[in-house]
Amino acid sequence: MVTWILALIPHIKALHLAFLVVWIAGLLALPRMLARHNRAVVQAEFDQIRRATHYGFVWVITPAAVLAIATGTALVFLRDVFTVWVLAKFALVTGLVALHAWVGHTIVAVAETEGRHEPPGPLVPTILVSGLVLGILYLVLAKPDLGGVPMPAWLMEPLGRQLPFDMPNR
Repeated sequence: MVTWILALIPHIKALHLAFLVVWIAGLLALPRMLARHNRAVVQAEFDQIRRATHYGFVWVITPAAVLAIATGTALVFLRDVFTVWVLAKFALVTGLVALHAWVGHTIVAVAETEGRHEPPGPLVPTILVSGLVLGILYLVLAKPDLGGVPMPAWLMEPLGRQLPFDMPNR
């Protein structure tokens, strides 16, 4: 591999961690902000909370999530880390993505549903995000040997096949 690319790995890791911090902080903060939505709150305060959650989700949290996943995937390929614990980490990250989608759906439901829409409390999303993050941290820091976990061979080794489409010539 080209040495200048290898020299970028620590910087990509730092970016990955920064994007993760923003994403996870958003997944923890947005449900709390939504819980602040109260019918007793005056309309101006509700509009402020609604705008903050919407813009925070669309312009901060979602880009951070996409960039965290992109930099994490790049690190897997740059470091050539194709092990079972990485696949388990991907499964937990998929859980974070599902929670991210649920938070986005809840933001839209609170903002656009006519009548009385009661947002869920922040306890369940906080517990789920915390559990997933702790699981990811365990996998990344301990790198446990999950060799005993049965995995299909096609998932663990390159098959040497071409992509199902033609690559452009240079």
